Amino acid sequence: VPHEIDLAGYSSIADLIEDSFKNYPNRIAMESMGYTISYRQLDILSKDFAAYLQTLGLEAGSRIAIMFPNVPQYLIAMLGTLRAGFVVVNINPLYTARELEHQLQDSGASILVMLENFAHVYQEIANLGLIKKVIVSSLGESLGPKGVIINLIARHIKKLIPHWNFPCVKLNQALKIGSGHGFTKPNLRQDGIAFLQYTGGTTGVSKGAVLLHRNILANIIQIESWLNPALKNRQQQLVFLCALPMTHIFALTACGLLGMRKGAKLLLVANPRDITGFIKLLIKHPDINIFPGVNTLFHALIHRPEFKRVRLPNLLVTIGGGMAVQKKTAELWQKMMGVPIAQGYGLSETSPVVCVNTPFVKEFTGSIGMPVPGTDVLILGDDGIEVPFGSPGEICIKGPQVMAGYWNRPDETAQSITPEGYFKSGDIGIMNPDGFVQIVDRKKDMIVVAGYKVFPNEIEEVISQIPGVRECAVIGLSHRKLGEIVKAYIVKDKPELTEAQVIQYCKEQMTSYKRPRKIAFITEMPKSNVGKILRRHLRDL
Repeated sequence: VPHEIDLAGYSSIADLIEDSFKNYPNRIAMESMGYTISYRQLDILSKDFAAYLQTLGLEAGSRIAIMFPNVPQYLIAMLGTLRAGFVVVNINPLYTARELEHQLQDSGASILVMLENFAHVYQEIANLGLIKKVIVSSLGESLGPKGVIINLIARHIKKLIPHWNFPCVKLNQALKIGSGHGFTKPNLRQDGIAFLQYTGGTTGVSKGAVLLHRNILANIIQIESWLNPALKNRQQQLVFLCALPMTHIFALTACGLLGMRKGAKLLLVANPRDITGFIKLLIKHPDINIFPGVNTLFHALIHRPEFKRVRLPNLLVTIGGGMAVQKKTAELWQKMMGVPIAQGYGLSETSPVVCVNTPFVKEFTGSIGMPVPGTDVLILGDDGIEVPFGSPGEICIKGPQVMAGYWNRPDETAQSITPEGYFKSGDIGIMNPDGFVQIVDRKKDMIVVAGYKVFPNEIEEVISQIPGVRECAVIGLSHRKLGEIVKAYIVKDKPELTEAQVIQYCKEQMTSYKRPRKIAFITEMPKSNVGKILRRHLRDL
């Protein structure tokens, strides 16, 4: 693996993707609901979308908000926006009207491109006049004759589309107009803005990380350099599973853009929450090579009896990111799949990948690996001084993938980047003398009990070992004498599990100040669209 990366030869992400259009025109670029689209078709469709945007008289640097699950229309709109020289604002399709309003207002987006299944959400705020034009697509659009059947099922049989009524342009009309107009390639530069990638807002209001073309380009090349030794000069087409939503930075870079860079087939999963349907898809596709996921997804799969039928003999690497992968989940996954989970780490602000284990790990390591090429990681104490190996401190990152700053928030940008140019992640980690990094927890999630620091991840790891615990999350509650105490929220697998059993187990495994003083059994954990457990929602309960 090279120590540094070279971005010479690319002025933008569009350049990199257009290389793939040239090199692999006849390969399948993506498969969605059984329908395939080639690299040649994706080239034409994204170019037509870019041409349509160019007919709208938008100013340079205009923001285009895109609100789709993993369907072909997302890639057509996202690539078309970049090729036209505009800025992509990825929007979680599961957002409420309040969250959508915040993101449209904060980004100042001119255009919203969305799936009609979510149009009712925009309907609630349509009268605010935040957007100049809305482009709407149906689920089956871009899926040929099969799409007509899919639309019929969505509208009439499953009633997946709540009523909406506002002026819009249909995506197929936009593509037709673009095709007739013709595309003019803009002059794009590496330091131009490519994405406003909104942070998950796990600890507060969602902020837009300004990601330049060179930030994303760098991270694609960094991950590729890291992965290449495992591909052994492989000539056959790779298959990337895209189960995590590509509006999220992990899937956008590590599945979508990296996959296209490698001329891979992207296997799109529109709704990974439908675990039964997802397992059926996995059974049909033993050809999957790269499987990025998050702990909650791996956990949900391995605990389904039908998952025992899944065979992935061509699986080269399983990448765990987005949140800490739990040891118990990783061990079960390896036992069933024969391939360990190589855990990585990144943030919206770092495009996202900072560290990752090598694809050659023989078992789950519990660490997040080492920094990718061109990346420096420091572990700093509260005083801003580097801590010794093995001591916890804030993970700080310097590298070509680090954002330019937060959109319209100069104060927050100044607070998050040190004078030496290191981004302060807000995550507590430990580095060993060999350079391997381990995540301890989010700085803001740390609980202080009678002056002792308690990290929720450690307690969650212990509680997750209790038979009958499906999921758990830990938060701090304010306490008059101790400052804070630990409270655990648990989703049960077995109804007979009691509070007393949990407390007894914790007593055997942990010192007194770390033990939960309060236990609450709940039916479902609040999660982000990627499946990350949202502790701030538990604090609001």
